Amino acid sequence: MSTIQPTAPEKLWTPANIVTLIRICLVPVFVLAIVSPWPEWMGLPDITMEAKRLIAAGIFILISCTDWIDGYLARSRGEVTDFGKFMDPLADKILVAAALIALVELGTLPGWPVLIILAREFIVSGIRMVAASKGEVIAASWYGKAKTVFQMIAIVLFLAKDALRFPTAAAAFTNPLFVLSWVVMGIALILTIMSMLDYLVKARHLLRGSGQPREAVAPAEERPTEIAALQQAIDAQARTVVEKAAAAGATLATAESLTGGLIAAMLTSVPGSSAAVRGGVVSYVNEVKESLLGVSGDVLSSQGAVDELVALQMARGALRDVGSDVAVSVTGIAGPAGAEPGKPVGTVWIGCATTRETRATRYQFDGGREAVRLQTVLAALRELEAALEAPERA
Repeated sequence: MSTIQPTAPEKLWTPANIVTLIRICLVPVFVLAIVSPWPEWMGLPDITMEAKRLIAAGIFILISCTDWIDGYLARSRGEVTDFGKFMDPLADKILVAAALIALVELGTLPGWPVLIILAREFIVSGIRMVAASKGEVIAASWYGKAKTVFQMIAIVLFLAKDALRFPTAAAAFTNPLFVLSWVVMGIALILTIMSMLDYLVKARHLLRGSGQPREAVAPAEERPTEIAALQQAIDAQARTVVEKAAAAGATLATAESLTGGLIAAMLTSVPGSSAAVRGGVVSYVNEVKESLLGVSGDVLSSQGAVDELVALQMARGALRDVGSDVAVSVTGIAGPAGAEPGKPVGTVWIGCATTRETRATRYQFDGGREAVRLQTVLAALRELEAALEAPERA
């Protein structure tokens, strides 16, 4: 069973970061391949304009694949760095923007889709800057990740489409590749707008002009109806997780910090949970995280307990020491005190480990202490369900 080895905080030139920088450096190569008359420069008259576009599409696909490579290297080697978190999405934006502008320059794509996509990036970047100035990090939703994927697929399709020649407009609309390219671009634009609106909704408290960092504002009073709804959702989710684990013959483990054993309590409150739940560790202080779960002391001292690497290592430690098939970990700030720069109250990292992979997700929850803890329990149970439904367990 593999273990996650933490990287020293000062280490910058990790393999993942190097791949990210290579991706940025390859963007001019792609632009030259698509817009310059390089076949003439190299004395290759047999390479037609259509072939040139297809070659450019291949280069774009190759560069896009490095996005998966650097993410895999960072997670598998335990080398997720602040530099990588900043540069990786920036590299994607540079590549997509360069490709879209090149397509407009070639007359392959009208300018209005590009304006929508670039406007979204400027708006979201501005929101992130406002959030950072107030010590908050707005977590990206699946909309943002999906829109990037669809944008890249659309670019490849438009490059391939442009290698075709249609005698009439009617002939173009009857061509499956032409229609598919615009359908994918349409989906990409819809996701682009939805992801922008998602950021605006999440940042609405920052855009009201209060001028106060969120962690400096006392948490809102708990609303009994919302707490009751959360508890009801947790009960149902716990039953679902136990039933799916028992049906799959899988065992579960937990490693909890801010929830103090609530996740394990909800799982074991389900009748028949002994068939699936093996146990859990309540690691409320760093010494227990380090001694029982094997979390790196260097990471705890340099990054703090509320960190992606800590969540990853807690999940792996629970998986290993409890001997389960799936393990979930939670570490965060429930409040009302404990906020740090960049980590306001409600910041939670949830890790999930199986025998094949470990991942962690950052959440930003609203409300007071009880609301944050209950939202964490619900999100952790959903992570367990997702892991049980993963293809590797099918």
